Amino acid sequence: MEERSKRRKAQRSKKRTRKTLLSVSAVLGTCLIAGAVYAGTLYFKAERALDRISASGTAPAETAGPASPEPGASAGAEAVEEEDENKPLTFLLAGVDNRSGSGGTLNTDVLMPVVYEPITKKLSILSIPRDLKITSSEIGSHKANYYYAYYYAHNKDEDLSKTKEFYGSILQMDIEHMILINFAAFSSIVDELGGLDINVPMDMRYVDNADGTNIDLKKGMQHLSGKEVLDFVRYRKSNRGTAESSDFSRNERQQEVLNLILDKLDSVSGIAKWGEIIDILGDNIRTDIAKDQLKSWILNYNSMKPASSELLTLESEWKSPYAYANEEDLVEKLQNLRTPLGLPALDTQELLHDFGITE
Repeated sequence: MEERSKRRKAQRSKKRTRKTLLSVSAVLGTCLIAGAVYAGTLYFKAERALDRISASGTAPAETAGPASPEPGASAGAEAVEEEDENKPLTFLLAGVDNRSGSGGTLNTDVLMPVVYEPITKKLSILSIPRDLKITSSEIGSHKANYYYAYYYAHNKDEDLSKTKEFYGSILQMDIEHMILINFAAFSSIVDELGGLDINVPMDMRYVDNADGTNIDLKKGMQHLSGKEVLDFVRYRKSNRGTAESSDFSRNERQQEVLNLILDKLDSVSGIAKWGEIIDILGDNIRTDIAKDQLKSWILNYNSMKPASSELLTLESEWKSPYAYANEEDLVEKLQNLRTPLGLPALDTQELLHDFGITE
């Protein structure tokens, strides 16, 4: 009897174990299936987003990958390919304000020429103040944030190419690509991530009824919405009695917010939001980078991600209605940006004229 009882207990224990294993396997299987579906959904969303983001869709002939070598081809082709892979990349990054209250001006509040060095993985970024005086022989003298809107208004199909060509001429360097980001993407991503906890260093108050700006932030630690975070990084001057912000402080705030967003994106809750964020990016970014090239960079992100970055901020002085760059600082910062490109020395006379410093 005792032996039979023991056998029954052992059988019941095995059944419970099998049920437990089956339950665990079912849960794991469900999780894996859900993960696969989610990954597939993300891939599908990413494909659609890249179609919307890229103006060209597929790689043009001059940027397409190298063709298969002919039999007996020399090893020189491999050397050329390696040289191209090590060639610094140049971009013009612009942030536009297309809010309904802004009157659809599309002025670029953020304008940053960028140089990326594949060998050292260093990112050099020049921040051009939006009110900086720029002189064009064709268009005349305007604030730096004017020119993209001008080209867009005249020919929407050539807005990116004309803008990067214009700033490439002004900066005396070739700019290969332009990336245009609508500020709506920034605030929408922050909202999708549930907002950010930020220690606001001072009261910030600024109102501009013409473009719908209404910045009203109080000093201290607080939870900010997407709109409030955008106000936090954009704040420069005040017309309601609060202290004004220097460009240096503004750049520090931008870096702080970027780090907070990246931390949230890496969190479990942030990863769950990637699908929605991909949709936001697809609706609010435009670039002339080919879709195939974008996919290649994304897939190789771990090997390409910058190991260091340098933000170069131009010193400027306000003399209504423009800000004017400091001559020595302009030459120094622009030389630093151009150094990895191996370009000839700057034509300083032309540079100072183009930046409205000399007639």
